[in-house]
Amino acid sequence: MRTRLVVGNWKMNGSRAANAALLQAVRASGPWTAEVAVCVPAPYLVETALALQGSMMSWGAQDCSAHEAGAYTGEVAASMLAEFGCRYAIVGHSERRAYHGESDQVVADKAKRALAHGLTPIVCVGETLAQREAGETEAVVKRQMSAVIRTLEHCISQVVVAYEPVWAIGTGRTASPAQAQAVHALLRGQLLAATEKAAQMRLLYGGSVKADNAPALFAEPDIDGGLIGGASLVATEFAAICRAAARP
Repeated sequence: MRTRLVVGNWKMNGSRAANAALLQAVRASGPWTAEVAVCVPAPYLVETALALQGSMMSWGAQDCSAHEAGAYTGEVAASMLAEFGCRYAIVGHSERRAYHGESDQVVADKAKRALAHGLTPIVCVGETLAQREAGETEAVVKRQMSAVIRTLEHCISQVVVAYEPVWAIGTGRTASPAQAQAVHALLRGQLLAATEKAAQMRLLYGGSVKADNAPALFAEPDIDGGLIGGASLVATEFAAICRAAARP
């Protein structure tokens, strides 16, 4: 049985004082049967790592470079993250695709670089509202996933996949459990065609997940946890989502 995973994505939020209080409160709310992690802004990575020492929680980065090293001002290499014990790296978040013009291939290259240094990429895929209304959801998410499968080949089973419909991120709108499950089942089927280990891969849902809708989402057979945005900044809310990820 797949171990569920709940990952908080703080995005560009936080301060030293707020982060310390949040992490202390979340730690105190455990333990959980699900695996729990937080992906934090780069300046706070080391402090987060220190704050989580001896806890059940893991930590990760919100991005990593597609390059090994070199003249790429402002970027952070996967090797640098790995040196400090980073566990996860989010790649392909819709905000990176939209605001920084990251292509499907760039996302795949970042996932490959992360794996090369022992990080677990959390590969994000998802459609916009216009694409959903045009009936293009299946084509979009399969195209995004195909680039990663093609690039990673036999290593694809080592990634975590997060389905995040762009129209549900930070909007208060959430895909219904049935809508989310339909896309997760599609992705599981696509991965099964690429690796016999697809049944063991963890597929997360992200997009306005909150304590009140998490139980219904996590009850779906192909949803193995969540990539949590705004709710991960509120200790009580995030802790409730972590508890909701317990296997029945």
